[in-house]
Order: sequence, then structure tokens, then C-alpha cells
Amino acid sequence: MYERSSVGELAEQLRRELDRYSPGGKLPSSRALVERFRVSPVTVSRALAQLAAEGLVVTRPGAGAFRARPRTGAAPVGDTSWQEVALSADGAADLVPRTVDAAGVTVSLAAPPPGVIEFNGGYLHPALQPERAMAAALSRAGRRPGAWGRPPMEGLPELREWFARGIGGSVTAAEVLVAAGGQAALTTALRALAPPGAPVLVESPTYPGMLAIARAAGLRPVPVPVDADGVRPDLLADAFRATGARVLVCQPLFQNPTGAVLAPARRGEVLGIARKAGAFVVEDDFVRRLVHEDAGERPRPRAPVDPVGVGGDVGARPHGTA
Repeated sequence: MYERSSVGELAEQLRRELDRYSPGGKLPSSRALVERFRVSPVTVSRALAQLAAEGLVVTRPGAGAFRARPRTGAAPVGDTSWQEVALSADGAADLVPRTVDAAGVTVSLAAPPPGVIEFNGGYLHPALQPERAMAAALSRAGRRPGAWGRPPMEGLPELREWFARGIGGSVTAAEVLVAAGGQAALTTALRALAPPGAPVLVESPTYPGMLAIARAAGLRPVPVPVDADGVRPDLLADAFRATGARVLVCQPLFQNPTGAVLAPARRGEVLGIARKAGAFVVEDDFVRRLVHEDAGERPRPRAPVDPVGVGGDVGARPHGTA
């Protein structure tokens, strides 16, 4: 049987049998499923991964697959009609003015003069990189069934499920896309949300990678000043009105390069301003899992608590600073 077909058939069969198990109940082992349905271990692994991406089962390495517990509470329904206007290519010329000058913020992309050492790479010194641990992890991953097959474009289902649990709230694995890295994720988001030539609001100061992404996508970055409490809402509202921008990229947690954390009083205000402007917020949550132990309680990403899709979340490695 063709592999793709057998994966779908096995997933459908298991989906019909899920009611036999109580929430949290363990499903038969992979070996038992292989023997029962006379399919390969790879087929079983991919069928379970498909159900995991749908939020029907939870897979735990070394323990097996379990029926997922139902999510508590229904997700609030919001008005998303504004997105049709924000994403409309036909109306973009009318919505986006063409007179925004971004030269002031893009000048920092110039190469440094000879003898200047840049501290904007964001990479650990080789002596601090856990090379042995990473090599061991890659070796284990390479031995997993299906490791050398072509992965889904949206990312491995197990990895998407892991990220969804980390984000929390009503976010499901189906709403998570895995990119090659932070820069790739931001590039994808900006190309999807803004037409070439449009302005995009960025924090000022920001890091060179953000400016490079905007320029590569044909967008014009417009700076919005940041103070000790994060992006300034009053100036953000002015920037939306002056430019007609439909996208804001911000880093509410340890903004790069200032290190500012968006103040609690500003979090809802920023989303409210963006919502009033009919704009998207791309949250570059790049350092959440890399903070020091004494950093204290960190604010949650905005995506799980935003019912109408204004917020977004991009996890990434540390970026450079400008």
C-alpha cells in the first residue's frame, strides 16, 4: 500500500477508536499497532503524529501515546473581519501611503569600519556551546523512524504540539508553524501580512536583523521609540495614524538591544491601539527560554490571550543588537 494512503487510513481507524479510552488513557504500543494493522513502524509513528497535531492524542517519548484530555473552556469568538481589509492587496495602495522615509533606521545596516568589533551576532562563544550534548541529541534524532524522510512544510507534528503546550491558552498544534529560525519566521510573517512597499512599525532602537528582514521583503521600517517600559503607546498611535501601517513588530520581553520589558499597563494598550488601527502585531518572543533563573515572573505571550488574532508569536534564538 502506498505509504501516504496507509498513514491516513491508520489515523482514521485510530480516530474512530479513541472513544474506547478515557482522557489520559494509554493507547496500544507502537509494536502492538504494527502487528495488528500489518503496517510499518514508520506508518504507525506518522499516524500518531497526525493525531497529535490534531490535538487528539499526546505522545511522550519512551512512554507511548495517550488520549488527549479535553481543553477546558471554549475559546472566545472575536471579530476578525478587520483582517480582510488589512490583508487586502487590492486596497493596499489606498491604505498605505508611499511617502514614508526609513533611511534613518536602515543606515545601521552598513558594514562597520575596519577595526570595529561588532557585538550583535547573538551567538555563544565556542567554549560555551554544548557541542557534546547537541551531538548526542542529533544522533538520537537521526535514529528515529522517519527521521530521514521529507518533513511536513509546517513542521513535525510532535514539535508543533510541544510548542503549542509551551504557549498555552487556546493555542493548538494546528496553529503552530515551525520555521528554520527566528529570521525565517519573521520573514514569513512579514511577507504574509504586508505588501511590498508598505511601512512596518519597528521598535527604536532595534537590531539589524529586523531591518534586514524588512528591506529584503521590500518593506519600509518606521521607528517607534522605546523607553524603560517598552514601546511608547502614545508614539505608537501617532505612527499608525501617520503611516497607515498595518503591521507592528515588537519584543515585549527583554527588548533587543535595550532589555526593556513591556510594562503590564502597556500590554493591553498596545494591542488596543493596533486593533483600532486594523493592524497585526508580530510578537518576537525570542528569549523566553534563555533567561536567567533570577529573572522573576515573565509576562505570557500575547497570542494565547488575544481572541481576534491581533497578536502573533515568533520563538527564536537570540538576535543581534543595534
